[in-house]
Amino acid sequence: MDEFAWFMEQFRLLTGIDLTRYKRPQMERRLTNLRDRRGYRTFPEYIEALKLNRALMDELLDKMTINVSEFFRNPERWTQLRALLSAMGKSPRVWSAACASGEEPYSLAMLLLELGLHQHPILATDIDERVLQRAEEGIYAEPQIRGIDQNLLDRYFLREADMYRIREQVRKQVQFVKHNLLVDDYPQGLDLIVCRNVLIYFTDQTKQQILERFCSALNPGGILFVGSTEQFLGMNLGSLSPVAPFMYQKAK
Repeated sequence: MDEFAWFMEQFRLLTGIDLTRYKRPQMERRLTNLRDRRGYRTFPEYIEALKLNRALMDELLDKMTINVSEFFRNPERWTQLRALLSAMGKSPRVWSAACASGEEPYSLAMLLLELGLHQHPILATDIDERVLQRAEEGIYAEPQIRGIDQNLLDRYFLREADMYRIREQVRKQVQFVKHNLLVDDYPQGLDLIVCRNVLIYFTDQTKQQILERFCSALNPGGILFVGSTEQFLGMNLGSLSPVAPFMYQKAK
């Protein structure tokens, strides 16, 4: 019996999340290590424990989704994005997909406020409800705000003891919603999609499907901004063309 294949099917029935669309070696190694650390010898034992223990399930979801983010990650990319958004000449409709704990959509909100382009709420989505709750609170420890320019920090954050809270001016620009990239409908009529360092965890077939759905969701001239770990070698980009490192524009 392929025990991990059995576990993936049981997990799909339990949560609706299809692990077969993730790269198996990485996912199997990660979840086997987590199972072993919690003292379960087999995946049947582990799945029964997951059904009964919400904290255990939350831990697994956190491990599965790799909730790692930071403000203005790779600053040179944000400089390029700023130029592309300025050239649009309009307030863009933006989706921050797999947004984790909110650093990315809040970075987008600050950038658009600086450009005077903020009229539409930024849609920020993730599969993990717990990180979305933390994102909505908009409270970050000092190590988490290291990538923020001091001027932006002074303008858009409030210092509370040893923590920093996003000002309401920024928080109200972002709408957080639970969303599964693999099964849920995608928003349409977008001018910018940001999905960074996420597609690397999916199989090539699933990555291609997501890429096509992103392309369909974009308006002509819209931008897809991905992470520096993403590789689209040998993939069909459709009407998307590279316009900057890790940024693709849909044909106008």
